[in-house]
Amino acid sequence: MELQRPSPSLTLLLLLPLLARAMEPVSMGLAVFGAASALTGFISTYPGLYCYFRECCDGGLNATALQEDLNEQLFGQHLVNKVILKAVTGFMRNKNPRKPLTLSLHGWTGTGKNLVSQIIAKNIYKEGLQSQYVHQFVSTLHFKHAHEINNYKDQLQSWIRGNVTNCERSIFIFDEMDKMLPGLIDAIKPFLDYYDHIEGVSYRKAIFVFLSNAGGRLINEVTLDFWKSGRKREEMQLKDLDNALSLSIFNNKESGLWHSSLIDKNLIDFFVPFLPLEYKHVKMCVEVELQLRGYEPDENIVTTVADEMTYFPREEKIYSDKGCKTVARKIDFYT
Repeated sequence: MELQRPSPSLTLLLLLPLLARAMEPVSMGLAVFGAASALTGFISTYPGLYCYFRECCDGGLNATALQEDLNEQLFGQHLVNKVILKAVTGFMRNKNPRKPLTLSLHGWTGTGKNLVSQIIAKNIYKEGLQSQYVHQFVSTLHFKHAHEINNYKDQLQSWIRGNVTNCERSIFIFDEMDKMLPGLIDAIKPFLDYYDHIEGVSYRKAIFVFLSNAGGRLINEVTLDFWKSGRKREEMQLKDLDNALSLSIFNNKESGLWHSSLIDKNLIDFFVPFLPLEYKHVKMCVEVELQLRGYEPDENIVTTVADEMTYFPREEKIYSDKGCKTVARKIDFYT
């Protein structure tokens, strides 16, 4: 077999480090300019190579990495792991989805909702939440004034339309949905529906993630009932919560999805319940936080921090009422 010679562009790229050592500064500048031109031509010939140098819109998903991140970073959330892995993996593998993927994450504070949104973004785009294709909205920051709701609706629609036009795989994360102005989120209903195009733009490959504390009380009650009946939390299935959770959120005036057409028209694909965390889960959070700071897990610190958290019900003290939310702050006192 006859070996093919490398192209001139590739040869120049390979020789550039050697040329740099032998050239004067002016010559080096000309060489770099020439190499840059060659690189541009090379990338235009092989467009897939562009994504090695700069983040591309058509984000890919490593399902194995997604599963590992969920298993290693999220504790006590077997339902979340199962739903997120199947929903995101199935959606990303579908080359022609009928509608955008819409996930609504619900649960008490500190149970991992923000963490999961970070994991999803990270495993689709290299830059994660910092990606130019991932967009975050915080209700108390971006939609503060009730009298501006009509302006917010127009701005929200324009913002989503512009970003999806730029990248059909855009990800939109709405935090603090329980504090969103009633009716505001319905402004994006057309984008979540089963339309091929809206004014020439297809939204079917976008991902929408809603984060909310709404429904947390119901989730806690169901989880506690499982415990009282002697059943393990791992026995809980999505069907034990799904219908009651969506109905609770729909009728909750503080949910941001109160009487929302998104629920009424079944445009939210999955209501994902985050269960309250037990003492053992809080200890796991402490261990991970210590490792992230470069420390070996110290059982004394782990136990001390976990013991300082408050738990409910008041007598049994089974579940942390703040999840792992304040773990990092408490560790500051011991490291």
